[in-house]
Amino acid sequence: MFFILSKVLYVFLSPFNWLLLLFLYWLFTKHKERKRKAGILLLCLFLVFSNPYLIYRITLAWQYPKKELKRDEQYNTGILLAGFVSFETQKKQGYYGAAADRFIQAVRLYKLGHIKKILITGGSGSIRFQEHKEADFVVDQLKEFGIPEQDILSENQSRNTYENAVYSKKLLDSLQTPPPYLLITSALHMRRSVEVFKKAGIPVTAYPCNFHALQNPKSFNEACLPSFHAFNGWEQFLKEVVGLWVYRFTGKA
Repeated sequence: MFFILSKVLYVFLSPFNWLLLLFLYWLFTKHKERKRKAGILLLCLFLVFSNPYLIYRITLAWQYPKKELKRDEQYNTGILLAGFVSFETQKKQGYYGAAADRFIQAVRLYKLGHIKKILITGGSGSIRFQEHKEADFVVDQLKEFGIPEQDILSENQSRNTYENAVYSKKLLDSLQTPPPYLLITSALHMRRSVEVFKKAGIPVTAYPCNFHALQNPKSFNEACLPSFHAFNGWEQFLKEVVGLWVYRFTGKA
C-alpha cells in the first residue's frame, strides 16, 4: 500500500502539473478578480519554476558532495542502488538510463580494489510490470564486465529506497557479511538513502555519483532564460525532499 501511495503522491509533485491546473482554472473561470489573481500567480510560478539558475543552486545545496577515497581505503561491500535501468516490456530488454553512473562507479570501485563485493538491490519500480527485475539484469551485466559470481550479491524484491535498505539488511545478515559498507547512488538521492539505510541498521559510508549540478560558471542563457529542463529539476528535487519527510514521518528514516 505504501508503495502505491508513493507513486500516486509523486504525480502531485510536478510543478508543470501545478501550472497546467492553474492555467486551466485561469482559462475557464468567469470571475474577473479571481482570473486576475490566478493570472498573476501563474506568471510568478512560471518565472520561479522555469528559472534554471534557481534550481541549479538548490540542487547544489541538496546533493551530497563528492567523496575522494584514499588509495588504501577499502570496504567489504559496495551497496549499489538500482534505478538506472528501464525495460522494453515487449522484448524484455533492459537499457541503461540517465543514472547509469551508479553502475559505472560500482564497477570502477571494484576494479580499483575499494570494494570486495557488489550488492545490487532493486526489483521493479513499476506497478504494472513487476516481472522485470532490475537486479537480475545488473547481475548479468556485472558478470559480462568480468566480476566473479562469488563477489556479486543481489536482491530483486525491493521497490523503493526503504525496501532497498530492509532487504539489503536481511541479505547481509543472512550471509554474515560484515561492514564496512559503501553506499553507491546518485548525489541527489544520497541524503534520503543514507538516513533510511542507517535507520535499517546498516552503517554506510556515502559514495555519491551521477551529479545533477556541477559548480561551473553559467552563461546568460543557462542562468536567466526560462528552461523546460528546470521543471524536471524541480520535480526530482521535490521528490527527494518530500520522500525524506514522508520516511521520517512514518519512522522509516
